[in-house]
Amino acid sequence: MTLAAQLHDLAVDIAREAGELARRRRTEGVAIAATKSALADIVTEADREVEELIRDRLRRERSGDGFLGEESGAAPVSHGGDSDITWVIDPIDGTVNYAYGIPAYAVSVAAVAGGSDPEHWDALAGAVFNPASGELFHATQGEGAWLADTRLTVNAKPSAAGALLATGFGYDPATHASDLARVGRAMTIARDIRRIGAASLDLAFVAAGRLDGYFERGLHPWDFAAGALLVTEAGGRFARVEMPDAASRPLTVAAGPGVFERLLSLTTD
Repeated sequence: MTLAAQLHDLAVDIAREAGELARRRRTEGVAIAATKSALADIVTEADREVEELIRDRLRRERSGDGFLGEESGAAPVSHGGDSDITWVIDPIDGTVNYAYGIPAYAVSVAAVAGGSDPEHWDALAGAVFNPASGELFHATQGEGAWLADTRLTVNAKPSAAGALLATGFGYDPATHASDLARVGRAMTIARDIRRIGAASLDLAFVAAGRLDGYFERGLHPWDFAAGALLVTEAGGRFARVEMPDAASRPLTVAAGPGVFERLLSLTTD
């Protein structure tokens, strides 16, 4: 078995176990533990518990690897390891959905080579698991993207009615006007737009052909590490573009080949 295949199997197993813990804690009720960058950007006690479960599994099974995760206290933290592999983890992507009982949240687990900088890493394996639906999206570099045992393929081009797109908005109110203006430009090629609230699921849905494209400014590495691999392994395209405002994080765009260039152009103008 190749290294990528080994990492894939572990990512899938961890995503399932962590997702089951998240689901169980949700049925028991969630508590808001802290706020992060803004009031809307909440951390639940379950976030922390799920990340600790993942870290424990990796310490036992891949102790020399690096780790980049969203939760450690109330701020992101990166811990370097001794190997060339880094695990990029979002323990509960879609925390607001999770806290409100909206069944659109996911555990995102990716293994990358070459360090924790997404501009330089090479994604080897990833898994995105939605505990509420039981859907497991997973991919291995060079081996395709899958939903359970069904191979995924992006939509080659949108229907005559236009592209079904998804987006999200940053937590900083100062960015909302520009985000809404970007949506307005994208709507010129859209039949409709979705705001799901979990980037990993948006990307998984592009890979599965449920969406024609997705764009969002300000994602962190753990938001897209697994999802980006799903998209590219399903035949789609993925890009991160620096924005003119140096203080802004890049714009992420993912889509099938028939809409990607137009969506990229409209959202980066």
